[in-house]
Amino acid sequence: MRVIRTEIAGVLLLEPKVYADERGFFFESFNERAFAEATGIAAKFVQDNHSRSVKNTLRGLHYQIQQSQGKLVRAVTGEIFDVVVDIRRSSPTFGQSIGHHLSAENKNMLWIPPGMAHGFAVLSDYADFLYKTTDYWAPQHERTLLWNDPALAITWPLAGEPILAPKDRAGKRLSEAEVFD
Repeated sequence: MRVIRTEIAGVLLLEPKVYADERGFFFESFNERAFAEATGIAAKFVQDNHSRSVKNTLRGLHYQIQQSQGKLVRAVTGEIFDVVVDIRRSSPTFGQSIGHHLSAENKNMLWIPPGMAHGFAVLSDYADFLYKTTDYWAPQHERTLLWNDPALAITWPLAGEPILAPKDRAGKRLSEAEVFD
């Protein structure tokens, strides 16, 4: 696995080693020992999630203010634009975001440490998105940053207005959101 450090400390782009031939391909999407050796992170995952979304759906930007989750994310069908926002007030990159294209074709994954808001937009007709989390979903602690907050200046590669859940439409601007110290 190739590990690429991003502009936000702790957020890693992972390129797995893929074995392909005329039959198709094989790769390990997760191996605890290999992940720890390559990243230096000893993550204990407690929950796997799978979502399917149609084109132009935007999910996020979500985080849990308590029971903060580390996430290992990937698209297994289709293509998404995945966004991470650093909401650790003490971080030199507080309020900054990064975006990466994750797809079934490139097989890349993103490690998102606790203390980040996360979301994605679907670029293909539909996408299946898998993610492992280091803590359980706790709806009472879930928060949402406004996906189009001008302070975040995220350039979402969408075709028109996104399809949003009510909670995503009602997200808070970074200036008024609960964040991490």
